[in-house]
Formats: sequence, structure tokens, C-alpha cells
Amino acid sequence: MTPHPQHLEEALQHLDHALGKGQIAVGAAKGLIYSLVETLGVLVGDPALPDQLRDAYEGLQEKAHALKDRIDLAHH
Repeated sequence: MTPHPQHLEEALQHLDHALGKGQIAVGAAKGLIYSLVETLGVLVGDPALPDQLRDAYEGLQEKAHALKDRIDLAHH
């Protein structure tokens, strides 16, 4: 069973919020984002995945990469 895209979206939003408030260490945030990106990559790569879900996961993958890039720029 695949996770609902909204739940992954909420995880990204929560992580972004926690980073903005300084409530999570940068290293921990990077690890969580890496995990989300990898998970989304596996989901997107599933040939049986319906196109609507694939599109949603691809959008989330882009958001996760953007958040990772922002963190890398701010804390490099």
C-alpha cells in the first residue's frame, strides 16, 4: 500500500517549519529529507503506480529537492 501524498506533503511542511523555528538539527533534517527523496523515488519508479499518484509524488519529490537545496545553501 502506498502512502497518501498528503501525508508526505505534511511531513515536508512540518520539516520545513521545524527548520525555520530551529526545532530540529540541520543534520537530522538532511537525513529525513534524504529518506523522503529516496522513498519518493521508489514510489515514482513503480510501473504499476497510477499516473495521478505518480504526478503527485513527482511534485513532492521536486519540493523535497528544493528544500534540501535551500538547506545546503543556508548551512554550507
